[in-house]
Amino acid sequence: MKLLSVAIPCYNSAAYMEKCIKSLLPGGKYVEIIIVDDGSFKDDTARIADEYAAKYPDIVKAVHQENGGHGEAVNTGLMHATGKYFKVVDSDDHVSRKSYKKVLETLRDLTEAGEYVDMLVCNFVYDKEGASHKKVMRYDNAFPQGKIFSWQDMGRLHTGQYILMHSVIYRTKMLKECEMKLPKHTFYVDNYFVYHPLPYVKKLYYLNENFYKYYIGREDQSVNEKIMINRLDQQIRVNRLMIDDCDLEALPDKKVARYMYSYLLIMTIISSIMAIRSHDPEKLQMKEDLWQYLKDTRPAMYRKLRLTPLGIAAHLPGEAGRTMCERVYGLAQKIYGFN
Repeated sequence: MKLLSVAIPCYNSAAYMEKCIKSLLPGGKYVEIIIVDDGSFKDDTARIADEYAAKYPDIVKAVHQENGGHGEAVNTGLMHATGKYFKVVDSDDHVSRKSYKKVLETLRDLTEAGEYVDMLVCNFVYDKEGASHKKVMRYDNAFPQGKIFSWQDMGRLHTGQYILMHSVIYRTKMLKECEMKLPKHTFYVDNYFVYHPLPYVKKLYYLNENFYKYYIGREDQSVNEKIMINRLDQQIRVNRLMIDDCDLEALPDKKVARYMYSYLLIMTIISSIMAIRSHDPEKLQMKEDLWQYLKDTRPAMYRKLRLTPLGIAAHLPGEAGRTMCERVYGLAQKIYGFN
C-alpha cells in the first residue's frame, strides 16, 4: 500500500500543472499521484497527464472523465486512492520539497510504530502574485507539536485562522467511511471537504512546516473577488450544505463543535459580504434568504451565529451599515492576504 495518495484535479491546466506534478514526484515509491483530467478540451492537459503516467507508471495515474467540476474530480481522486492518507493539491499550486520530505517521514514513522492519525495539519503559504511578503497560515499557537493529540488538547484558533484544504491531509479510510462526496459542477466545495469529516477526526498531528504553496493571481481563479460575486449562488449552495451537514448542538465533543461553529460563521459571513459588495438587490436577497434558511432549519445555531460581532455586522441596516461591513472586510483582506 502507498503511504500517501495525492489527487490533482485538472481542467485546462496545461499552462501550470507540470510545476505541481514535478513538486510531488520526489515522494517516489511512498506516493501515488492521481491526475484527474476533468474533461479538459482547450489545451494539452490530457496529453500531459498521460505522458507523466507513462514515464512514472509506479507513481502517477492519469484518470480522464467528463467534466464534473472540481468536486467531482476530488471524488474521482478519492475513489482511485489506495494510499493510507489522502491529499488534494490543485493544479496551479505546488508543495515545498523540504516540507514534503518531512511530511512523508512523519507519516512513515507513525505507520511503522503502528500508530495512525485521522488528520495531519501543516502550514500553507498564500503565494500571491506580486506580493513581496507571502502570508503564512500557521497553527503553532493552537496545536501541540511532535505528538498525536485530540481536540481536547488544542488551544483556540484566532479569528481568520482556519484549517483549509491546503493545510489538511486526511486518513483515506476515514474519508471513505464518513462517505465524503462533493457535489458536481459547484465551486467552493473545498470548504465542505474540510468541514464534513471533522466530527470523525479523533487523532490529529501538526507539523509546523510551510508545506503547501497556494497560488493567488490568475484572473480566472474561483477566489477572485469578482468571480466570487458572480458565483454567489454556488458559494451559498456550499454554505447550505454545511448548515445541513451536522447539528452542531448535538455533537458530544464540544471542542470540535466550537471550531465548526467558527468555520460555519466565517463561511456565512463571506457569503454575506460578497452579496453586500455586489450592490445587487437580487444577491442581497440571497443573503437574507441564507440567514432565514439557517434560522428555519437550525434555530439554535442561528441564534449563536447571529449574535456574534460578525453576525451583527453583516446585518447592519442601510447603506451606511453595508459600507461599514465592507470596510471591515477590506481590513481583513490586508491582514490575512486572501483574494
